[in-house]
Amino acid sequence: MQRRLKNIFRLGVKELNSLRRDPVLVFVIFFTFTFAIYIVATGVQTELRNASIAVVDEDRSDLSRQIRAAFLKPYFKPPVLLELGEIDRVMDASQFAFVIDIPPNFQADVLKARQPRLQVNVDATAMTLAGNGAAYIQTIINRQLAEFLSRSDMKPTQAVTMTMRTKFNPNLQSSWFMSIMQIVSNITMLSLILSGAAVIRERERGTIEHLLVMPVTPGEIMLAKIWANGLAIILAVILSLYTVVQGILAVNISGSIALFVAGTSLFLYAMTALGIVLSTFARSMPQFALLAIPFFVVMNMLSGGTSPLEGMPQFLQIIMQAAPSTHFTSFAQAVLFRGAGLSIVWPQMAAMLFIGTILFLTALMRFRATMSSAH
Repeated sequence: MQRRLKNIFRLGVKELNSLRRDPVLVFVIFFTFTFAIYIVATGVQTELRNASIAVVDEDRSDLSRQIRAAFLKPYFKPPVLLELGEIDRVMDASQFAFVIDIPPNFQADVLKARQPRLQVNVDATAMTLAGNGAAYIQTIINRQLAEFLSRSDMKPTQAVTMTMRTKFNPNLQSSWFMSIMQIVSNITMLSLILSGAAVIRERERGTIEHLLVMPVTPGEIMLAKIWANGLAIILAVILSLYTVVQGILAVNISGSIALFVAGTSLFLYAMTALGIVLSTFARSMPQFALLAIPFFVVMNMLSGGTSPLEGMPQFLQIIMQAAPSTHFTSFAQAVLFRGAGLSIVWPQMAAMLFIGTILFLTALMRFRATMSSAH
């Protein structure tokens, strides 16, 4: 047993030295967990910023001017006045994301409690902008109506007053969400690439024959590749969490980073095993990339990080339970966003361990067959 542990350790050190001498992979790891995290977190925003808006003011009243003046930066650009016949043209040309049509006699109908209708035209090709922007516009208009009526003889009646309390991300900053989810996505991608590239690199450089004549087993070779590549990714993740996420982006991490690293280790155990399985079907790096990309895209899009898992079809929810990324995404959100402890996230960790063991046994079977054919 002691000899096997020594073999696994020495083969892992060899793997780390091989990775260190590959400047391209070293740069990819560094860039992926530093600049890529910052660029995505600050560049991709889900909140409303500088939305283009136009107003067709057919009323020309004090109330309509008050509504127009309420759309301010940084949420909206200064509103542009249009004529009624221009709405279709500017919307077809994507000149404005929102066009508000205030009908004639709008103020008079409001004062007489006739409940007039105000039209909001929304360009829904940008779904997030459309949904958030429409909610902002509705809130702004309702607030201006309430303020206008409070100055008149009519008093607005509100049957219900709603108070919202936002937990875990009180300012609704998209950078908090995007930075964490980008780390999860990058871990998924690199764990596939590094483990698969390690096997392909042995085959392309001819060192697989050296391993065949050494007193080591395929299981020891696999475990060495798993812990070495996993360690490289974990170190990059820790660096990213402390320097980029907490330091530069000032994201509030509620949970334990040590617990997150423990769960990440289980996820890497599963994903590196999957990368080795895929590498046994490929004969070169281009073939491996063509195999790995579909797996990464599906797991990244359907794991619950991009859209909630509950909103997917029932059969797809069941299928995605077999993917380790689904459980890791749920685990990462619970620990880093909501401060969950081991008593809450242990089912996700157990699921990752179980799936990883199945993938490891599959990879071991395939790897043995590959080495036997190479011999």
